[in-house]
Amino acid sequence: MLGRTDRSLLGIWWWTVDRYLLTAILLLLVTGILMVMAASPAVAQRISLPDMHFVWRQLVYLVPAIGAMLFFSLLTPRLIRILSLISLTGVVGLMIATLVLGPEVKGATRWIAIGPLNLQPSEFAKPFFAIVSGWLLSLWREGDDFPGWIWAGGLAGIIVSILILQPDVGMTAVVALTWGFQMFLAGMPWLLVVGAVIVTAGSFGLAYLNLSHVKNRVDKFLDGGSMQSDLSIRSFADGGILGVGPGDGQIKHYLPDAHADFIFSVAAEEYGVLVCLLIIALYGFIVMRSFSKAAARDNLFCLIAGAGLAMQFGVQAAIHMASSVDLIPTKGMTLPLISYGGSSLLASGITIGMILALTRRRLREGGLNG
Repeated sequence: MLGRTDRSLLGIWWWTVDRYLLTAILLLLVTGILMVMAASPAVAQRISLPDMHFVWRQLVYLVPAIGAMLFFSLLTPRLIRILSLISLTGVVGLMIATLVLGPEVKGATRWIAIGPLNLQPSEFAKPFFAIVSGWLLSLWREGDDFPGWIWAGGLAGIIVSILILQPDVGMTAVVALTWGFQMFLAGMPWLLVVGAVIVTAGSFGLAYLNLSHVKNRVDKFLDGGSMQSDLSIRSFADGGILGVGPGDGQIKHYLPDAHADFIFSVAAEEYGVLVCLLIIALYGFIVMRSFSKAAARDNLFCLIAGAGLAMQFGVQAAIHMASSVDLIPTKGMTLPLISYGGSSLLASGITIGMILALTRRRLREGGLNG
C-alpha cells in the first residue's frame, strides 16, 4: 500500500525506518502484554481488585505509548531537539513540584498527581535529557568556542540533585551513566573520565551513608539477600528451562509488585529460562542495532543522542534483570516496554520513537540513502 514513490509523511517513514528494529520493539510490546497478563492478577487479588484490573489499565496505557512512539519517529532531528528542550524544562519543573507536593511512598517522593493521572516525572526526564545533552555536546564538538560539555554537565548535575533529593538512586545511576557515555562519545578528556569515576563512586558512598533505605538494601544484599531476592531466585529455580506453564506460577502470589519491579522473575517461573534468554536477546539486539545505525549516520548529534538513548534503554533493562537474579541490590526499576506502569510505558515509547527517528535513513533526490 505504501510504494517507494509515495512521498507522504507516512510513506517516507515506512521506507526509511529500520524495520528490523521496529519488529524487535513490537515483539517486546507483545511480550509485555503477555507478562502483565501472567503477573498482575495475583497482585490485583492481594489488594481486592478485579483480576484483569492491571491488564486493562496497561492496554489503555499502551495506546498513547504507541502513539508517542509513532509521533516521535516521524520527526526530524531538528524538531526532536526543539521538543526535547521544551519538554525537559517542563519535566524538571514537575520533578521539583514532586518534592514539594508529591506523596511519600516507601520512603521516596517520586510521583505527582495531575488530575486523574499519577505521573513519575523522572521517567520522562531520561529521554529528553539524552537528546538535550547530545545536542549540547555536538555543538561543543562542531563549534569553536561553545562550552557544550559544561552546559551538559550542569544540566546533568541539576537532574541528579533532584533525583537524590527524592531519593531515587537507580534513576540517578541511569542519568549519570547516560551523561558519562555521551561525554565519552564526544571525546571527553581522560582527566575528566577519572574525575567522573571518582565523583560517581563518592556519590554512591554518600548515598549509602546518609540514606537509610539505600543502606538497608545494600546491607541485606551483602548479608545474603532479602525476602524479595530469595523469592525471585526461587522463581528461576522452579521455572527451569521451559517454565511451569502460563498462569501456573506461584511466586507471583508473594512477590511485591510482581507485575512491575519483578516481572522478569514471573517470566522465569512461568515461561522458563529459555524465554528469559530470548528477552535478553531482544534487548541486546535493539541496543546494538541502534548503536550501529546511529554510528552509520553522518551526523554527530544523531550519533551521540541516538547511542545515548539506546544505552539508557539497555542499562535500565539490565538493572531490572540483574536485581531479579540478585547480582545487585533490589531496585524498584521497571523493565522497559514489559513492566506494568503508565509513566514507564509512555516514557519508553518516547525513547523508542526518538531512536527510530535518529536511526532512519536519509532521503536523497531520486531515491533512498541506506
